[in-house]
Amino acid sequence: MSLLQQILHKQIDADAEKRIKLMDGKATLYKRSSSTQWQVRFKLANNKWHSQSTNTANLEEAKANAIYIYQTVQVKTEAGLAPSTKTFKQLAIDELANMAQALENKTGRRTYRDYTFAINKYLIPFFGNYTLDNITPELLSDFEGWRISEMGKVPMSSTKRNHASAYNRVINLARERGVIGFNRVIPMLDIKGEKSVPRPAFTDKELEELVSFLPAWVESSYTERTKQMRVLCGFYLQFLVHTGVRHGTEAMPLRWKNMQWHYIGEKKYLRIWVSGKTGPRFLIAKNEVIAILEGLMRWQDLPYTNLDEIIESKLDKLVFRILTGHTISNMENIFRNLMKFSELRQDSGGQVRTLYSLRHTYATQALAKGVDIHTLARQMGTSVLMLEKHYSKITPMLSAEKLA
Repeated sequence: MSLLQQILHKQIDADAEKRIKLMDGKATLYKRSSSTQWQVRFKLANNKWHSQSTNTANLEEAKANAIYIYQTVQVKTEAGLAPSTKTFKQLAIDELANMAQALENKTGRRTYRDYTFAINKYLIPFFGNYTLDNITPELLSDFEGWRISEMGKVPMSSTKRNHASAYNRVINLARERGVIGFNRVIPMLDIKGEKSVPRPAFTDKELEELVSFLPAWVESSYTERTKQMRVLCGFYLQFLVHTGVRHGTEAMPLRWKNMQWHYIGEKKYLRIWVSGKTGPRFLIAKNEVIAILEGLMRWQDLPYTNLDEIIESKLDKLVFRILTGHTISNMENIFRNLMKFSELRQDSGGQVRTLYSLRHTYATQALAKGVDIHTLARQMGTSVLMLEKHYSKITPMLSAEKLA
């Protein structure tokens, strides 16, 4: 055997050592020349390849991680979810680049300039931090109100069609790249300007029933992790309904250090700093939130006796996390499970409730107590126009005692 043949055989043997078949060849472990960590690669049901790092250079750990990744991706694809996620902004920036390139090559349409303006002015500012799986009909309804406040008027049908077309280009790019699961339905922007329907909220009695149902729901958990997620969901939903903050973008990043006491004379009120799509703001939480947060603090076994101590410590830790210290990204699914088993998924009009229903409940309760719409708009980080759009029909009923 020549020297060249010996070198080639050694290279082949080395490459073979860097590729390891798992699960009867369903997945392959391999190493890139520029990395010490093992990667796993396997084919999806749609015949596209999925590659992901196992985040370890240890072979045995890599094998275990690879099997876990394979099984997780299979479950996601069977459920119609994407194996990996990207935010709307990440996809929109790529689509902006595609249209800019087409315009430069003189192959793009004139409307691309209108789509570019719509994406930069309205779509990215509102949807930017959301993943596509988190875009719901309720979120699109929020966008309608937000857009009216930004434009200072109700958009004409031609403007709505233009924005919807720009939005669809981003969604279609996500489908082409496999970011959206093959059977995943993403709600589309309205182009007809149909009348909005009342948003699903909870009555006081339904909220009592929901909170009373939580212990039994938690105890029915099959695994310890599921139990922890359900406990956290219970604290989370009570926090949302007593603060009116937006689920996800405002509530999930919240840290203990974002809380302060606000004093008026000798009385003190809980003030919380949140940052959402309309910018940062302080809000005043209902008094019930203090007991909710202290219960969460005790469940997480934090070394403090009450909320006073934790506020004084300026603890830089996420508030909504399970006992392992991890946050959870599927709170909507957990809440949906709760709605199913508590038999509270639909309101009296057949509207399906989501976590956004807790924010709507907060607004309805505040208006019923006589909170003026301007104060409520500042508290909730939204516009008076949006509140009027969604709640003007119900405010006369809420004020029946005063009007009769």
